[in-house]
Amino acid sequence: MKNSFLSEMTSRGFLNQCTDLERLEKISSQKSIAAYIGFDCTAPSLHVGSLMQIMILRLLQRHGHQPIVLLGGGTTLIGDPSGKDSTRQILKQKEIKKNISCIKKTFEKLLASKSKKTKPIFVDNYSWLGKLKYIDFLRDVGKHFTINKMLTFDSVKLRLEREQSLSYMEFNYMILQAYDFYQLFKKHNCILQMGGSDQWGNIVNGVELIRRILQKESFGLTTPLITLSSGAKMGKTEKGAIWLDRKMFSPYNYWQFWRNTADEDVKKFLKYFTEIDINILSNKINSENDINKLKILLANETTKILHGEKDAKISETTAKETFHGTGISENLPEITLPSNKLEKGINILDLLSSSDIVTSKSDARRAIKGNGIKINDELIQDEKKIVSKNDFKGVDYIKISYGKKKHFIIKSA
Repeated sequence: MKNSFLSEMTSRGFLNQCTDLERLEKISSQKSIAAYIGFDCTAPSLHVGSLMQIMILRLLQRHGHQPIVLLGGGTTLIGDPSGKDSTRQILKQKEIKKNISCIKKTFEKLLASKSKKTKPIFVDNYSWLGKLKYIDFLRDVGKHFTINKMLTFDSVKLRLEREQSLSYMEFNYMILQAYDFYQLFKKHNCILQMGGSDQWGNIVNGVELIRRILQKESFGLTTPLITLSSGAKMGKTEKGAIWLDRKMFSPYNYWQFWRNTADEDVKKFLKYFTEIDINILSNKINSENDINKLKILLANETTKILHGEKDAKISETTAKETFHGTGISENLPEITLPSNKLEKGINILDLLSSSDIVTSKSDARRAIKGNGIKINDELIQDEKKIVSKNDFKGVDYIKISYGKKKHFIIKSA
């Protein structure tokens, strides 16, 4: 491929499907284009399950094109049924607005640009969806969609095949997403919508709607859905989501998440989630025999992109100090307990479960029985142990370790 954007998309493994790759290649090699990805705002932060989409927006931007971030103030009120077995929890508009504000800050940092040509555009689809008149919308837009075709899309078909309920509200989601593309095409000359492969049907609907109403050409492109080598879905662990907001998931924990990547996933994740030149990266992958060095490279590069180089270096140093016995690092995740609790003393099971070190007292009990809990590197074998000021031994914190890879600092308020 001659087009640098699509060429790198392909070489990094981002490209899954495209409505007309040859034509898109020709147009995007001749001029700068605008492309968008939509994000529903169901929480105050996105998690790493959305990271591939963010990476391709950055890639688009690096190659001189303009990214558009659609924050779904309207569609979040409905809920995308794609890949879901049941109806999403319906959020209040006030909560969605707050989520949009938080998520936008992350994007402003990740897509910062001094060039007007590549400066990101942020849109909230509630600005047009909220003004729709139902009868007019059915007459002007709904007439371009057939029930026959809508029933063939996976987001609908799979729910029906499993005899799982699909609300009329959710059934309309694909029409609203198509209408988003139509609006962005008119307002911002946006000719490309990108998304995960589960969005293919919704994206194609948008391309078709633009052709039917405006008789204009537009394009859709999807990335592969990512699953871990274990078969688990990217973005969540047994402990919960890997959030992109540092207030919800610390830079150190983020670094550790990538450092703990399974051996089988490291090489493809280096291509997906770092911005090392693809030729240099390929040589590095092929010549490096120590998989742990590649994991550290992955952790450093991913943390640098999201949180900055300083936090990446601090996280690596913290990990070395923690795991190689050079002392307790003050940069470990902190848990603060009221001083009166520590004066009275708190049972180890209560401490572990209430601080979210483990998910429950049962998990805490199992961890202790399995020799998985240490305080200041000393094994805890008594589930009745009381943690108190005495455990601090003259310093203002203690270290609690859960297994070999999770460490926390407990401080007194």
